[in-house]
Amino acid sequence: MAQSRSNSLGNLLALFDEPRNRYIAFAVIIGLLIIAPMTLGPYATVILTNALLYVVLALGLNVVVGYAGLLDLGYAAFFAVGAYTIGILSHTFGLNFWLTLPIAVGAAVVAGVVIGTPTLRLRSDYLAIVTLGFGEIVRFSARNLDITGGASGISGIQQPWLFGWHINTPVEFYYVFVVLAIIAVIVCVRLQHSRLGRAWLYVRHDEDAAEAMGIDTVRIKLAAYITGAIFGSIGGAFFAVNLSAISPESLLFPAIGVDLDGGYSGWHGQDTRCYSGRVHCGAGARTPARSGRISPPAFRSWPVAGHAVPP
Repeated sequence: MAQSRSNSLGNLLALFDEPRNRYIAFAVIIGLLIIAPMTLGPYATVILTNALLYVVLALGLNVVVGYAGLLDLGYAAFFAVGAYTIGILSHTFGLNFWLTLPIAVGAAVVAGVVIGTPTLRLRSDYLAIVTLGFGEIVRFSARNLDITGGASGISGIQQPWLFGWHINTPVEFYYVFVVLAIIAVIVCVRLQHSRLGRAWLYVRHDEDAAEAMGIDTVRIKLAAYITGAIFGSIGGAFFAVNLSAISPESLLFPAIGVDLDGGYSGWHGQDTRCYSGRVHCGAGARTPARSGRISPPAFRSWPVAGHAVPP
């Protein structure tokens, strides 16, 4: 029965391969997202807000894993960098959210360059272990540094204003995340069909052949890593202001596993599978039966030896 459900889902997602069907489906989805808070109630609105946040995060992870074929287990570190940068600058120093957002993105880019430049020469399991270590270093640093609030984290983070509009209710944050998700989808589609996206595709399928063709594989992989860092930091920044708090508990390994469940649903570079996997996790992560554990199918679908199988 599980196999039949999987085949049915695969057939349904295959319809998105046709551009016309894809545009119609996205238009319908956007329409449903717009009217959702008016029909589903406050609880479902919060769940959808979390799902949309996870869509943004999974799209960033899909750039790293799906487009470039890099097995990154430290993606939550960039989420933490964005969230804590916003928390420290807005709560401790009293800066405006929109001024701190570029700083948070810049901090994630710097972290991506510092970690990615020496480590992206590694492949497969070695890269996974190094990136996992980076994520754990960030989490333990957040737990033990005074500026991050230690184990208690940072609370009372200022919620943003936009042209006189104070974004401070669940419905308002829901629409903010709808806009973020739409922008993330557009950016990913444009990247996928760009020259850089094609270079990622070549590196993913055969790195040695791509290098023989003259592609600077380290630079191309670093571009994917930094792009994922930007997505993660923006997600972390809006997560922090949505909850008005951030703590090391947000960065536990189960949270990384939930990200992987959505990201690796689209690990071969197909964004539509990534959306569905992430929305599934966004709902499941708030369900008591799934809370605190990693979905086994996510790990069963990992690429072998860092090489993605062509779709």
